[in-house]
Amino acid sequence: MTQAEAERVATWTYDEPYSFYDPRADAGDLAELIDPGLRGNSYFCAHDENGEVIGFFQFERLEDVVDVGLGLRPDLTGRGLGLAYVEFGLAFARERFSPRRFTLSVATFNRRAITVYERAGFVVARRYLHETGGGIHAFVEMERKV
Repeated sequence: MTQAEAERVATWTYDEPYSFYDPRADAGDLAELIDPGLRGNSYFCAHDENGEVIGFFQFERLEDVVDVGLGLRPDLTGRGLGLAYVEFGLAFARERFSPRRFTLSVATFNRRAITVYERAGFVVARRYLHETGGGIHAFVEMERKV
């Protein structure tokens, strides 16, 4: 992810209740996205055939596990693109990192995303509370073998 791409992604706003995922909803998340030193080499952008950013992935390798974070551009959400997008990112991560397992976390209210992840073969590994966006929210960690 280039600096220009990070700054563009930082402007994304989602419709309710998904505004929870707006980059500016959590100061720590925004700082990590915008600051190249914090962002490091863990963020990658996905582009359409015209070179426009359609989404991003964040991959954090922890031994033989890759933890996945992702975002799809707001105007593309809810259009049935999620499964193909997730599979695209996992294929990239599989080739780049050769993990044995993938994990990801998602807010429990986000049934739309959870359904996509289940279709991609993820299962719930644990439930937990996480402080983000100015409050404490329920999340699930999901996992799948490569």
